[in-house]
Amino acid sequence: MPVYTSESSAAGGGKGVGLGLALGSALAFGGSGVAAKPLIEAGLDPLHVVWLRVAGAALVMLPLAVRHRALVLRRPALLLGFGLLAVAGVQACYFAAISRIPVGVALLVEYLAPALVLGWVRFVQRRPVTRAAALGVVLAAGGLACVVEVWSGLSFDAVGLLLALGAACCQVGYFVLSDQGSDAGDEAPDPLGVIAYGLLVGTLVLTAVARPWTIDWSLLAGDAHMNGTAVPAAVLLAWIVLIATVLAYVTGVVSVRRLSPQVAGVVACLEAVIATVLAWVLLGEHLSAPQIIGGAVVLLGAFIAQSSAPTKGSGEPVASGGAERELSRRGTAV
Repeated sequence: MPVYTSESSAAGGGKGVGLGLALGSALAFGGSGVAAKPLIEAGLDPLHVVWLRVAGAALVMLPLAVRHRALVLRRPALLLGFGLLAVAGVQACYFAAISRIPVGVALLVEYLAPALVLGWVRFVQRRPVTRAAALGVVLAAGGLACVVEVWSGLSFDAVGLLLALGAACCQVGYFVLSDQGSDAGDEAPDPLGVIAYGLLVGTLVLTAVARPWTIDWSLLAGDAHMNGTAVPAAVLLAWIVLIATVLAYVTGVVSVRRLSPQVAGVVACLEAVIATVLAWVLLGEHLSAPQIIGGAVVLLGAFIAQSSAPTKGSGEPVASGGAERELSRRGTAV
């Protein structure tokens, strides 16, 4: 019988807390599309919903931005890249996609990002990839074919699918950018500070694109409908800002400090499952059996691609399951 010391018990407890936080983060992120779609169907433009989400979260995270203001001079490219890609690009493309296709399908397409990262590494950077990583890419592509039902000539809006793919590409762009300065050690930028400034940059970019002064604010005083059930629009917006953005990012960052990157990556894949189930239950968006099987294969491929990432310094490619999780483990994972 093994004997557990107080240190091993504390470590186990820390991992347990980390797992709980990671699950909470996946649940929070997974609920963003389910809360946003009724607002879009109520008449709000997808870009306006994105602006409200990002601007609201930026306001909440403003104290952290002030605290880490030195990052503006130390890592301007990283802050700009995170704001443009991981915040503005991903969210704008994703919310525009769910206005045209089911939430679960959009998020599953977005989870092609780990496979696309490996494609960038192999064909653009011309670095080798493992066989397991290549298998993950093939599985993800095959699963996506089932999700969009290619045998029926694409059963979903082609523009919606392209927008979801755009969200995945924005994540790839961020992964490539975030590789800069990843060996900084103690000098690595604090991820909470990067998130705070990324939200501020995203707000500025989206303000120019979304033109929030044209928002019909009266819609937020009324109700939106989730599969026939009236829900106050303000409550849905509060959920998107406070839970699906602020809480989701912060718990995701803290969780990877207590978990290995591989474990955090596995939990991250649950985001797509949670989003699909919530959309099924709350929005009535039912997926067919082939789409469910295809979705499982996409997630399996994404998991294999990211779990095949070698240890740091091995010279081989690194992939991950989500932009905010990749940033978090830069200098914070233990």
